[in-house]
Amino acid sequence: MAAIVSRVVEACVFKIAQGKPAYLLLKRSEKDNLYPGMWQLVTGSMHDGERALDAALREFREETGMTAKRFWVVPFVNSFYVPVTDAVHLCPVFAMEVGEETVVTLSHEHQAYCWCSFEEAKQQLVWPGQRYAVELVHEYIVGGQEAARLLSLQV
Repeated sequence: MAAIVSRVVEACVFKIAQGKPAYLLLKRSEKDNLYPGMWQLVTGSMHDGERALDAALREFREETGMTAKRFWVVPFVNSFYVPVTDAVHLCPVFAMEVGEETVVTLSHEHQAYCWCSFEEAKQQLVWPGQRYAVELVHEYIVGGQEAARLLSLQV
């Protein structure tokens, strides 16, 4: 029977630039063994005993060098299956807003970044779960619906 694990978190980072949302995508290093050169959201592993929201903030800082202005839990848990380990992974998803002038400082895990429109982000992302996460962030959090207030967390 496949194990169900939750050791990975994902974060959709955005900024409002000239009145429009821009979403941060990171391009994995070509030297990485897993999905080299793939565009993705901030993604990382939880440390033993670490809460998912703490892991999301830590991975965000480690992978981008930025600090969040605002922080939300996204009403979605991404999932994927790894056949090598026969495990179903459940990934809590978070959203972070940064200032328009915030500078990205990449970690060694990534070779490039881009700020994309909603449509560009959906086209660049490989995995359907990450595309769906951006859709939810765009509609419910960036769009200013009641969910944004209800899902807000303290940074």
